[in-house]
Amino acid sequence: MDLGKIREEIDGIDDKIVELFSKRMELCVNVAKYKKENGLPVFQASREEQILEKVGKKCPENLKRGTKLLFTHIMDISKCLQQEMLTQVYEKEFYPLKQGKVTVACPGTIGSNTHIACEKLFSDKDIRFYTDFEDVFKAVANEEADYGVLPIENSTAGEVSQTYRLLSNYDFTICKSTQIKIEHCLCAKSENADVKTVYSHEQALTQCSRFLKEKGYKTHRYANTALAAQMVSQSEDENAAAICSPYAAKQFGLHIIATDIANEEDNTTRFICVSKRAELSEDADIISISLSLPHTECSLYRLLTRFSFYGLNLTKTESAPVPEKNKDIKTEAFDVIFYLNFEGSIRSKEVMCLMQNLKDEMKYFKFLGNYANIE
Repeated sequence: MDLGKIREEIDGIDDKIVELFSKRMELCVNVAKYKKENGLPVFQASREEQILEKVGKKCPENLKRGTKLLFTHIMDISKCLQQEMLTQVYEKEFYPLKQGKVTVACPGTIGSNTHIACEKLFSDKDIRFYTDFEDVFKAVANEEADYGVLPIENSTAGEVSQTYRLLSNYDFTICKSTQIKIEHCLCAKSENADVKTVYSHEQALTQCSRFLKEKGYKTHRYANTALAAQMVSQSEDENAAAICSPYAAKQFGLHIIATDIANEEDNTTRFICVSKRAELSEDADIISISLSLPHTECSLYRLLTRFSFYGLNLTKTESAPVPEKNKDIKTEAFDVIFYLNFEGSIRSKEVMCLMQNLKDEMKYFKFLGNYANIE
C-alpha cells in the first residue's frame, strides 16, 4: 500500500471519528438536561472510572495509556459542554473602585519600590507605612487603610512567597496591579566605605547575588530595601551597606557606591493592590485564582484542557506550599497550591463556566480577583 492510499484511509477514519464524536456530544447534552431536571452534579467520578476501565480492556496493550488519555480528554470536553449548559450567568456583587483620596498601606518606608508602585497606582492618596507584609494585610482588614500594596512577583527571582501565603490567609480581592523596573544600587554612609556587610530584603539579595558573591560581602536579610537603607544611615557601623533604590539612597542621605548591580538587566517586579471589599473596574481583564489539584493521573493536563475548551488564555502558573490556614487539604508533604492568572472578565459566560467547573472538582478553589494592570 502506498503513502497516498494510507493517508486516504486515515482521512476516512477521521471523518468517522468526527461523526461519532459529534453524536457522543449530542448525547452528553441530553445527559446535562437530565442532570439539570434532577439536580445532579456534572462530575461523577465513579462513572468516569467505569468508562476508563472498560475502554482499557478493549484496546491492545500498547495502546492502553493512549486510549485512556483519549477518553479522559473526551470526558473533560463533555463536562465542559455540560457545564456550559447548566451554568447560570449571574451578576456577582462587586463594588466600584473608590474615588477621591484613599488611604494606602505600604510595607517599608519612603523610597521603597512598593512606595514607588503606590505612587503609580494612586493619584490622590495618604500612604501609611508598615514594617511587615502581614501588617499591611491587618491594616486593610481592620479598615485602617482602604487598600494595601505589595510585591508579588519578580522577573528574575520569581514569586514573593509571603504575599501568596497572605492571599490564602485573608479573604481579600486583588483590584489593581502594576510593574516597576527595579534599580538596585549599593549604598553606604561614606563613598569610601570599606563594605563588609550588606543589608536588604531577601528578594533584593537574591536578585544581586552575583555581584555580592564577586565582592565577597556578607549579607543580612532585612524587612525591606528602604528600611535597610534607613537602618544603615543610622548605624554606627561606617562600613555597613544596603541594597536599595537610588530614590531611597537619596532620601536617607547615603552615598551610592555601585549601580546596576542586579543579575539581570531587565529586572522588573509586579505589585498588586488588595482590598477588603470585592472591587471591580470597568477595564478589568486579568483574573487570578488559586486551587489545589487532586493527586490523580494527568490532573494538571486536565486543568489545562478546561482553559483550552473555553478559549481562555492562561498567562501565569505558579505554585507555593500549602499555607497553614489550608492544612486540611494537605495530604502529602510536598502538596502545593497553584496560583493562576488568565485573561478574561468575571462577567463572561466562559469564565463563569470555568469557575464553576473548577469549584466542583478541585480540592480547594479561591477567586482572588478580576483587575486591570496599570501601565
